[in-house]
Amino acid sequence: MPKSMIVIPARLAATRLPDKPLAEIAGEPMIVHVWRRAMEADCGPVLVATDSQAVRDAVAKAGGEAVMTRPDHASGSDRIHEALLETDPDREFDTIVNLQGDLPTLDPDLVRACVAALHEGEADIGTIAAEIVREEERTNPNVVKVVGSPLPRGGVLNALYFTRATAPYGEGPLYHHIGLYAYRRAALERFVGLPPSPLETREKLEQLRALEAGFRIHVGLVDTVPLGVDTPADLARARESLEPS
Repeated sequence: MPKSMIVIPARLAATRLPDKPLAEIAGEPMIVHVWRRAMEADCGPVLVATDSQAVRDAVAKAGGEAVMTRPDHASGSDRIHEALLETDPDREFDTIVNLQGDLPTLDPDLVRACVAALHEGEADIGTIAAEIVREEERTNPNVVKVVGSPLPRGGVLNALYFTRATAPYGEGPLYHHIGLYAYRRAALERFVGLPPSPLETREKLEQLRALEAGFRIHVGLVDTVPLGVDTPADLARARESLEPS
């Protein structure tokens, strides 16, 4: 039976919202809210991988586990890989969930859907997406679309491409990709050893590196898109959602 671990990469150097993991929401740092949502998913132990002693201390104060990593990682995947080398050298865990540290209102069911997509068939990576229902999001380049073909069981796509463009063309649903990933351990190790790919560089989408290298990505279809906190306005929305009534 595959054993899963959730790893949350958290760095302080955010351009639009400095010190983002430590932003206070309902009396606690944002990273603690994300850690709690991850624990509620019940998909295995949860580890925060950070370059900040303040983040580590905040997680430890809440009862969680955090590990220090180098400050110069290019991506969250690289940070997660370093954390795994330190905390799981015997490779006890073979499914690794990369959960972004800026999703304080995340529904834990989305984590479970991501893991389930990975284990639907012979995928290397699992992720999730939701059907786009707002017309303006169909053409918004900040809303990443996934193009995929349905698997026989239904509710899961085999990813063919990810793009900021409006795709695919023609009548039918478009799907908003949600940047939550579950990796097979070997796939994560291979992925972090690859250089940026041409399409990744062009679209500025890291997951295209995996597709260009021949990885199989399965996409679980879900009903909701979690609020990602990237700006002060996003932070205000998260505070409004999580403040006690």
